[in-house]
Amino acid sequence: GFLKKRLKEYGLVTPISTDSEGHFLSHLLSANHKQRVRRDVSLGFQLKNEQLFFNITAFGREFHLRLRPNERLVAPGAMVEWHDERELLKTDCTFIGDITDVPGASVAINNCDGLAGMIRTDSEEYFIEPLEKGTQEHEEHGRVHVVYRRSPELDAPGALDGIVKQVNRTVRKRRHSGDDDYNIEVLLGVDDSVVRFHGKEHVQNYLLTLMNIVNEIYHDDSLGVHINVVLVRMIMLGYAKSISLIERGNPSRSLENVCRWAFVQQKADPEHSEHHDHAIFLTRQGFGPTGMQGYAPVTGMCHPVRSCTLNHEDGFSSAFVVAHETGHVLGMEHDGQGNRCGDETTMGSVMAPLVQAAFHRYHWSMCSGQELKRYINSYDCLLDDPFTHDWPQIPELPGINYSMDEQCRFDFGVGYKICTSFRTFDPCKQLWCSHPDNPYFCKTKKGPPLDGTECAPGKWCYKGHCMWKNANQVKQDGSWGAWTKFGSCSRSCGTGIRFRTRQCNNPVPSNGGQDCSGVNYEYQLCNTDDCPRHFEDFRAQQCQQRNANFEFQNTKHHWLPYEHPDANKRCHLYCQSKETGDVAYMKQLLHDGTRCSYKDPYSICVRGECVKVGCDREIGSNKVEDRCGVCGGDNSHCRTVKGTFTRTPKKAGYLKMFLIPPGARHVIIQEHEASPHILAVKNQATGHYILNGKGEEVKSRSFIDLGVQWEYITEDGVETLSTDGPLHDAVVVLVIPQDNETRSALMYKYIIHEDSVPINNNNVIQEDVYEWALKSWSQCSRPCAGGFQFTKYGCRKKGDNKMVHRSYCDVSKKPKPIRRMCNFQDCAQPQWIAEEWEHCTKTCGSVGYQIRTVRCMQLLHEGTNRSVHSKYCSGVKPESRRPCNRLPCPAQWRTGPWSECSVTCGEGVERRSVTCKIGDQCSGERPEATRPCKPGPCHGKARKSSTACYFLQTLIRSVTTSIPNHSQTHCKINDLHHPLLQA
Repeated sequence: GFLKKRLKEYGLVTPISTDSEGHFLSHLLSANHKQRVRRDVSLGFQLKNEQLFFNITAFGREFHLRLRPNERLVAPGAMVEWHDERELLKTDCTFIGDITDVPGASVAINNCDGLAGMIRTDSEEYFIEPLEKGTQEHEEHGRVHVVYRRSPELDAPGALDGIVKQVNRTVRKRRHSGDDDYNIEVLLGVDDSVVRFHGKEHVQNYLLTLMNIVNEIYHDDSLGVHINVVLVRMIMLGYAKSISLIERGNPSRSLENVCRWAFVQQKADPEHSEHHDHAIFLTRQGFGPTGMQGYAPVTGMCHPVRSCTLNHEDGFSSAFVVAHETGHVLGMEHDGQGNRCGDETTMGSVMAPLVQAAFHRYHWSMCSGQELKRYINSYDCLLDDPFTHDWPQIPELPGINYSMDEQCRFDFGVGYKICTSFRTFDPCKQLWCSHPDNPYFCKTKKGPPLDGTECAPGKWCYKGHCMWKNANQVKQDGSWGAWTKFGSCSRSCGTGIRFRTRQCNNPVPSNGGQDCSGVNYEYQLCNTDDCPRHFEDFRAQQCQQRNANFEFQNTKHHWLPYEHPDANKRCHLYCQSKETGDVAYMKQLLHDGTRCSYKDPYSICVRGECVKVGCDREIGSNKVEDRCGVCGGDNSHCRTVKGTFTRTPKKAGYLKMFLIPPGARHVIIQEHEASPHILAVKNQATGHYILNGKGEEVKSRSFIDLGVQWEYITEDGVETLSTDGPLHDAVVVLVIPQDNETRSALMYKYIIHEDSVPINNNNVIQEDVYEWALKSWSQCSRPCAGGFQFTKYGCRKKGDNKMVHRSYCDVSKKPKPIRRMCNFQDCAQPQWIAEEWEHCTKTCGSVGYQIRTVRCMQLLHEGTNRSVHSKYCSGVKPESRRPCNRLPCPAQWRTGPWSECSVTCGEGVERRSVTCKIGDQCSGERPEATRPCKPGPCHGKARKSSTACYFLQTLIRSVTTSIPNHSQTHCKINDLHHPLLQA
C-alpha cells in the first residue's frame, strides 16, 4: 500500500480492545460491529461519546491507546462532493487521543475498517493499517495489522488517506471575526485534471495547504486590509464535466462557463452553511495561450455571476496566481497599468502583470492597497463571519508535510525530483528540479521551497534560508506603533485633508503571526474656510493640468471636468474634451479634498473613496442645507424670485437681458416662446462664457462650469437652461440675435436666501413653507396595565397652520417619534362569554346540531372589551356545540318524474311513480299517479283508433310489473301506431 512504499521499517501486530486499565476485552476493533453485535462491555465497545482503549505492541514497545470521538473534525451535515455525487462524511469512527504514560504523545485513529492512522511520540512516528482490507468479519479471532515506523528526520509523507491529517488537532474556525476583518467565503472547484495529477487520496490535503498559502498572502500587512480566505465548500468534478467547462485556447469562454457553473452551485439561502461569496476554479487544462495562468473579471466580488476566477494549477506557486486573480475580482488593477506602481513589480508585487511573487518575496503594492480600499466597503457579502466548519489544521509552516521532491513533482510533473547534478550553497534560495531521464537538465520557477521544507537533518527552509529547527520559533502577532503627527493639508482653502499614519512594527508580525487589526492611517478635515477669491473648481483645475501632456486618440485636447455617472467612480479623474465631447479616464484618483459630486457641495474624496461630510463640515454628519443654503434650515429664510424679461434686438451682437446674483439656487432660464435667437450666459466677474460663446455649436448638452452642473436643452426653437447651483459668481444672461424683428422673451426663476435678494427687486414671490407638526398619538400598545403610544406627525402649512399632504414636507427632517406610557389601569380578569345558540341544522332525524360562539373576553375601560387567548380564562369553557331536534322524521310520499305523453296527438296519459318513504305508514292523501295530456290535434286521413292499447312497464324498487291483462295483448289500431311507453 501507500505506507509500505514510503516507509521501509515495519512489523506485524494484532491489536486488542481493552478496558481503561489495559485488561483484554476482545479482538473486535471495527466500528461497524456495533451494528451487528450486542453492545456488551465484554465486547469492548462503549457507548457513544465514551472512550475506547486498545493495546498495540510494536518494535518492542507496548502502547496503551486512549481514544475519544473527534467531534470537531467534521461539521454536522457536512458533505463531500465527487463527480456531482454527494454523501455524508462518516463521523462515527474517527477518534483522537493519547498514550498512557507517554507525555506529549498524540494519536489519530479511524476504526471504520480495523485500526488505521498515526501514533506520534516525541521521538518517533508510527503508522498502522490492516494487513488486508475488508476482513472485519474475521476479527473475533484477532486481525493482523502492519505498523510502520519513521523518525521525524525522514521525509514526511503527503496526505495519508485522510487519517494522518487528523494527528494535528482540528480547530473550529472563528465564529466571530474581528470588527475590521473581511471574509471571502470560497467555493473551491477542482476539475478532473487536478484530481488525477495529485491522486484522489491526496488531493484534499494538498488543496487545503494551497488555500492556506492564499490566506497567508492576503494576511500580509502591505495590503492594509485584513482579509480572511475561508473555504466553505469543495467540489471535485468528473472528467466529462471538466472538459465541457474548459474550452482550450479560449480563456474568455472558459471563464464564462466556470462562472455560470459556480452560479448554478450557489445555495439560494444566504444563511446556508455552503453559501459562498466567491468561486475559485483550478485546472491543469490549457485554457489560454502559452503562459496564461489565470483569468478573472475586475470588481466582480459579491456579484452572483462575476465573482469567480479561473486558475491554472501548477504546484504550490499557484497560490500566487489564485491571489492575483482574486485581487482582480476585488478591484485591483495590474501594477504599472493605469497606476504609478510599475516600479514595484520587480520586487515581487502580487498584482504585477507577470506574477513574479514567490514564497520568500511577495508584497502588495501601494496601488493595490488603495484600489482595494476604494471598493472594499461596497462588498457587503464579506462582512458576515465565516461559517462553522471543521477542517484539518494546517501546519503553521506549509512545507512541513511536503519534501523538495514532492514540490518538484507539483511544479513540473510526475518523476521530477530535486536536482542533484550540482549543489547550491543554500538549497532554500531556489528550488531546482530535474527528471531522472535527463538529470543534468535542471529547471526552476525562480522561487524557494515552502517555509518548513526539510533542507538538511534537523533543519528547514525559512524565508529563503536553511535554518536549524527552533522549537521557540512560534507565531508573533503584530502590534501597532505610535501615530505620526498630522501632515500638511492637501488644500490651502475650501476644505482639504491631512493624514497621520502608524505602522505595524511594535512588534512586526512574524512566523505566521496575525497582522495588526484596524486602519494604518487616519485623516481629518482642514482649511475648511471658503477661498477668498472668486470660486475655483478643484476638479476642473486637475483636468486643465492635463491639457499639455495627455493625448487622447493621438491628439491633445482642452479638458473640462466630468462627473462619472457611476457613484463608485466619482473619485476617479475623468475629463471631457471641449473639442469632441469624448470622455477619457486620466488613470489616477482625484486629489484628496476634491468634491465627490457637483450635487453635494460638502462630501469629498479621500484616497479614491467618497467620504460623507455634512453641511456642518463634520465627517459622517447627515446635516444638509435647505433650498437656499441654510445648514439644517427649514426653508423659512428662502425667497423665490421669478420674472419675465422681453427685449427686441436693434443691432447685431450679444444683447444683455438680466443678471442672476451669486447664491442663487434651483435656477431656471427659459424662452417664453419659440424664437430664432440664441441664449447665452457668461460669468460677470471673469467675462468667461458659460454657454454659447463665440464659435460654439448650439446643441443640447449637460456640462460643468462655474463649479456647478448645467443642463441645456434646445427643442422646437425653445431653449431652457437650468442648474441646482449654488452660483458662486453672478452670471449675465444674454441673447444672440438672429434678426432685428423678432422679440426675445425670457422667463427666469431662482431661489435665494432673503439676505441676498437684489435691492429693488419686485419679482420676489413668497412661497409657502411647510413643517412637520404633531397630529395625534398612536393607539396604545396595551389596553391595560401600562402600554406605550407614539407621536404621529403630519405636514402643516406655516402660513395658515392647515394640515396638508405629507409630500409637501422634507422626509429627512421629520422628527423622531416620541414615546409615552398609557392605559395604566389594572387589567380585569378575563371571563368566558357565550353568545346565543344558532338555529338547528335539522328539523328531525339523528344528525341535527346547533353552535354558538364562545370567547375569552377581557373587560376594558369605558365599557369596551377585547378577545384574548383562551388560556387566560379560568374554569371550564362553556360548550359551543350541542345536538338538537333528534326526533324520528314522519313518513312521506315521494313522487317520480312525469313520463312523456302516451300519444303524439289527441288525448293521452302521463304517469309517474308514487312511493311511501320510510315504511308504508304515510299519512295524508296519496298523490295522483296519472294525469291526462293533449299534445295536439290529429290531422290527415288517419282516424282516431277505436281501441287504445298500451304496453307499460313500471320500474319500482328494481321490480318490473305490467298493467294487468295487457302485458301480452296485441290490438289492431287501424293504421295509427302508438309508441312503447316505459315509466
